[in-house]
Amino acid sequence: MRLHRLDITAFGPFGASQSVDFDDLSAAGLFLLHGPTGAGKTSVLDAVCYSLYGSVPGARQGSGQGMTLRSDHAAPGTRTEVRLELTVAGRRLEITRQPPWERLKLRGKGTTVDKAQTWLREYDPTTRTWKDLSRSHQEIGEEITQLLGMSREQFCQVVLLPQGDFARFLRADAEARGKLLGRLFDTRRFAEVEKRLAERRRATEAQVREGDAALLADAHRMQQAAGGAMELPELAPGEPGLAEAVLEAAAVARATARELLTIADRRLAAAESARAATGRELADARELDRLQRRFAEARERAARLAERSDAHRAAQERMERARKAEAVAPALELRDAADSEHRRAAAAEARARALLPQALADAGAAPLAAAARRAAEELGGLESARRAERRLAALVEERAGLDRQERADEEVRQEAETWLADWETVRTALQSRVDSAQEAATRAEQLAVQRDPARRRLTAARQRDRLADDTEAARQRALAAAEDAVEARAHWLDLKEQRLHGIAAELAANLTDGTPCAVCGATRHPAPARKTAGHVDREAEERALTAYQTADELRAQAERHLGAVREALAAARAEAGDTRTAQLAEEAEDLEGAYTRARATASGLHAAQEELRRAEGEREQRVAAQQQAAVRSASRVAGRDRLEREQAALEEELTRARGAAESVTAQAAQLERRAALLTDAADTARAAEDTARRLKDADARLADAAFRAGFDTPADAAAALLGDTAHRELQRRLDAWQSEDAAVRAVLAEADTADAARRPPADLTTAEQAAADADRRLREASSARDAADRCRAELDRLSAHAATSVRRLAPLREEHTRVARLASLAAGTSADNERRMRLESYVLAARLEQVAAAATARLLRMSSGRYTLVHSDDRSGRGRSGLGLHVVDAWTGRERDTATLSGGETFFASLALALGLADVVTDEAGGVRLDTLFIDEGFGSLDDQTLDEVLDVLDALRERDRSVGIVSHVPDLRRRIHAQLEVVKGRSGSVLRQRGAG
Repeated sequence: MRLHRLDITAFGPFGASQSVDFDDLSAAGLFLLHGPTGAGKTSVLDAVCYSLYGSVPGARQGSGQGMTLRSDHAAPGTRTEVRLELTVAGRRLEITRQPPWERLKLRGKGTTVDKAQTWLREYDPTTRTWKDLSRSHQEIGEEITQLLGMSREQFCQVVLLPQGDFARFLRADAEARGKLLGRLFDTRRFAEVEKRLAERRRATEAQVREGDAALLADAHRMQQAAGGAMELPELAPGEPGLAEAVLEAAAVARATARELLTIADRRLAAAESARAATGRELADARELDRLQRRFAEARERAARLAERSDAHRAAQERMERARKAEAVAPALELRDAADSEHRRAAAAEARARALLPQALADAGAAPLAAAARRAAEELGGLESARRAERRLAALVEERAGLDRQERADEEVRQEAETWLADWETVRTALQSRVDSAQEAATRAEQLAVQRDPARRRLTAARQRDRLADDTEAARQRALAAAEDAVEARAHWLDLKEQRLHGIAAELAANLTDGTPCAVCGATRHPAPARKTAGHVDREAEERALTAYQTADELRAQAERHLGAVREALAAARAEAGDTRTAQLAEEAEDLEGAYTRARATASGLHAAQEELRRAEGEREQRVAAQQQAAVRSASRVAGRDRLEREQAALEEELTRARGAAESVTAQAAQLERRAALLTDAADTARAAEDTARRLKDADARLADAAFRAGFDTPADAAAALLGDTAHRELQRRLDAWQSEDAAVRAVLAEADTADAARRPPADLTTAEQAAADADRRLREASSARDAADRCRAELDRLSAHAATSVRRLAPLREEHTRVARLASLAAGTSADNERRMRLESYVLAARLEQVAAAATARLLRMSSGRYTLVHSDDRSGRGRSGLGLHVVDAWTGRERDTATLSGGETFFASLALALGLADVVTDEAGGVRLDTLFIDEGFGSLDDQTLDEVLDVLDALRERDRSVGIVSHVPDLRRRIHAQLEVVKGRSGSVLRQRGAG
């Protein structure tokens, strides 16, 4: 990295524009940056740092995203700006940065803040023009960091060497050194490895403990299944040997369970044999008891049959008389029917005669019939009057109907008047709804036109955000492809150069004596060139060229892709603008909501119009109904007069017809009742005479049938008859007696029953008790056998599960052991880690060892060969070892701590350490060459001889065109160093004065 030019405007103490030509200052190799305290020497370095990284070191950045960097001496209209031109990685770049700026508003009062801006340009030597690369803060920051290979902190330690920090580094303890080295060399990945190992150790330990806990749970279940006979190991989850102890205890429990199952099987077989024997004895006793009870019951039944023999014979005789009486039964039924009919006819006649007048109570059937005919004739004469009475009732009902219609029409007129009184208010409200819906429809059409552009802007904004990420990825790929192409080209050129160096050997390989040389033409070849080790032939060069061409094509493709993505991004930005996607989404959502609401309101237009039309139709209907009611009311007046005249004529006719009765209907009802009573009495009198004749004939036929059947009187025949129920009951008793007698005779004739009756009584109680005891012992033995089998099966299942768990946990235990060993080794707590060094400390110790070696090369020259910096692994106090730094004094041969150096010795030791650290960090960053360095303060503590030696060392840094800037206000340095940049402070701000080496 080489600085060419720095332009500063309104930055720090510089109120106006200032420029620094580093090419002129660097011509002599060493240049001096001096000025009084507070003039702004450090601000020049801050401007370099800000132009590269967008921020300044430490607290000088302040708050407000760099707004404090603006000079208080600057004019109100002058914007703060820093522009740096430099060459890095073979590319000449120009970086321009403008921090945020609070300025007066162009319109109105007050101030506004302009955002920070950044430009990155690259010089194209072919066209001799500057080409814009980016205006993105993020892209430019990543590009510069990648090219330099250093963070801002590393840059401030490597390029802007602050001697005070390294003096403190020399005197710091291991922890403070570790923090600084960790920032410079970025050993976070090693600390992350330690953290990951520790987390993995805890995770595997938790998994092992969890597995052991599950294994112990299985062991407890096995102990419960074994009935407490199993002894559990006294080990906690995670302790060694737990799995083996649990499996061993499980094996012992399984063997015990199998022994108990064998014993239970034998006890069950013995109980089954005893149960079979007692079962047979109980069956024999029960059979003997059954036969003995059967014989005794048969004897008892035979005795009861003998006692009922007389009743059986009487029943037989009763059944015989009933069979004879069945021949008289039809005559008896006929006589009973005639008697019943006569009784009913006589009762009906008595009831009918009771309703007649006294004069007709004893009359015969013929006089009663004549009187009924006369009453019917009188009733026929009243038929005309009855019609008139019905017409009068209809007239009354018709007048009532007219009154109801009048009331109904009056209600219609009043309701119509009430409804029509509010018509204007209703019509105005409905018309307002229609107008609102029409306005909403118009607004919805306007919003629909705005929706598509808003959606397109939102889609473009989302595409813009996505393409911004894609652009960065494409830029990274293009940059990587360019680097690969550069490396491939360098490799091809190296091989080509090597082949050209060895081309003589390649040509000599084809030389033979007598054949002229293609170069000199000689035919003798006394000493032809030979191929050396690592000779590059034509095929190797062509392969390298092909690889370079492929890489260059990939680079071109990546650049074309990057260009396409950038064009798409530009198009998306042109469509979406700089408005944030969230804001566009919110605007689109608001527009969509307004459109939805307008559509919802407009959707009610048709309903509002329909409701208005319905209301107008209803108004017309109510006006028509009101008019029709008035017409009907006028027509009813004439009808009512006609009904009144007809009603008066009918009432006069009915008065003459009804006589003393209340009405014609009442008079007609009296005549109808009298005619009906006379007719009924005549009919019942004739029916009574007929039934009396039929009863006399039935008595004569009954007496004849009883005599022929052998009965003295009809009453004896009736007494001998049996009803169906009595007949069935008597027959059932006779049949039952016969069946019982046959069954008793059969039982008493059985040989085995008679033999059992002669044997002693069966002892059933003793046999049942013996069988019950055998059943109980069998159940107990079966239950014990089932329990033993379940115990054996449960132990087998749990043992298999435990064995599976142990096998499954075995790889995890091995992993936990391995991870725990690695974690303790990386954390410095393992016994294998003899120096108790953490992994991060170990890496930093290696870096510190490199730094000490690089610093010693310069410290030897500065101290005239007296001092050497060495790295120490010794532990300090109770801390861990690895970051110790000692100085070896060649004059005394003793090694001592760097904190014992004097002020001047500390300066050049820290300077050597800073330069060594710069070399190591540069190599760590990818070997980026640093052609411009700055060393800040500390030279005032040196004597003349040491100062000369230090300057000689710094002057040696100019080798290979490197320049070193010294920041100091030591007067002697202004005499020794001719190239100077002076910072002069004044009331209107500081200015820069530059003097070259000439």
